[in-house]
Amino acid sequence: MEASESDFTTIPEYIARFPEQVRGILEELRRVIKETAPEAEETISWGMPTFRLHGNLVHFAAYKHHIGFYPGSSAIDAFREELPPYKHSKGTVQFPINKPVPFDLVRKIVRYRVKENSEKQK
Repeated sequence: MEASESDFTTIPEYIARFPEQVRGILEELRRVIKETAPEAEETISWGMPTFRLHGNLVHFAAYKHHIGFYPGSSAIDAFREELPPYKHSKGTVQFPINKPVPFDLVRKIVRYRVKENSEKQK
């Protein structure tokens, strides 16, 4: 189930649109990001839940068979060796809905992005 951007204005509204199993994954992903980057602002950008800290930090979105996690190309490059179990491209990682999300890896990527954005801000 994908939603159009006009159907929601907050991350909780976005998450509420999905079936229970997917909601649980999205809620945990949101919690992990908030815990790792507590200063980050939550918003909706490009129709996706977005965390901003000195610019875009990370985005995520649910699709029929996966959760898309969008940390940007620099993070994908930095964690290239840890990503092979997951389909990924220049700025995206896909976590299959039917397998556990690697929240420890998500934490590492978010920490990397916080540091990267903070250094750019200086």
